Amino acid sequence: QVQLVESGGGLVQAGGSLRLSCVASRNIFSIYVMGWYRQAPGKERESVAVITVGGSTNYAQSVKGRFTISRDSSKNTIYLQMNSLKPEDTGVYYCNADMRQNNFWGQGTQVTVSS
Repeated sequence: QVQLVESGGGLVQAGGSLRLSCVASRNIFSIYVMGWYRQAPGKERESVAVITVGGSTNYAQSVKGRFTISRDSSKNTIYLQMNSLKPEDTGVYYCNADMRQNNFWGQGTQVTVSS
């Protein structure tokens, strides 16, 4: 089992930047895949960026070149650096830990991008 705590959301103007953090309650190298998902009002939750235990990353097409997922194993933390934000990036961002047999979610952090 793992607990995830996100932080770093907020209100930003279009073109601005935010960095989200997700602290895990266990060694992140024990987690198969970690990632960021988001859910906009009235829409389904979607994958934004993921990073595997081996360090491979994958991004949604809509955020490629603007967002970067990274990790700091000494802090059991993953990050999502979001640059050139657009109003369509607005939503609740959730951290996810895929433990193969189980999936765990954080409580989410709100990101609002104004035009």
